Amino acid sequence: MKRLALISAFLVITSCAVVVDEWQVNQKKVIQYLLSDLPIPKDSEIIKDPTVILGTGNAISGRVVLESGFSPAENLIFYGNETPSTGWSLIASKVGEEISMVYVKEGRYATIYITPRSRGSWGFVSGTIGSDIVISIVHPDAIAIQNPYEGLDYNKLPSVP
Repeated sequence: MKRLALISAFLVITSCAVVVDEWQVNQKKVIQYLLSDLPIPKDSEIIKDPTVILGTGNAISGRVVLESGFSPAENLIFYGNETPSTGWSLIASKVGEEISMVYVKEGRYATIYITPRSRGSWGFVSGTIGSDIVISIVHPDAIAIQNPYEGLDYNKLPSVP
């Protein structure tokens, strides 16, 4: 009986890990497809709850939240090297303990905000620091009609049945 409980617990734990990994892989494919011209560090993991993508076609807006094992400095270098090659132009930046960069491309704006993240309790001992990365993308056409009722004449509405 004890052995059966151990095997059951093992199967539950390992199957959960497979689901999480599969979600990461699928979500990364979707985000890389939708934001194909904005580089994402290969080691990054998407944080599910605060990530949201809005819009369709080329009019994509949203926020992608990532965790990276690379330090903020390494991610700064990554974005500094990779974004110009995909057509993004840096228009503003602030580099300190926290890093923020604003890029523009074809009417779209991308803000990349990088903060240091300790790798658990061993991060302090080993000196390794990862990064939290928040990418916000704004496209002016992501929501085409802000107020669809703006020109509506309420006096000419049909009567209620």
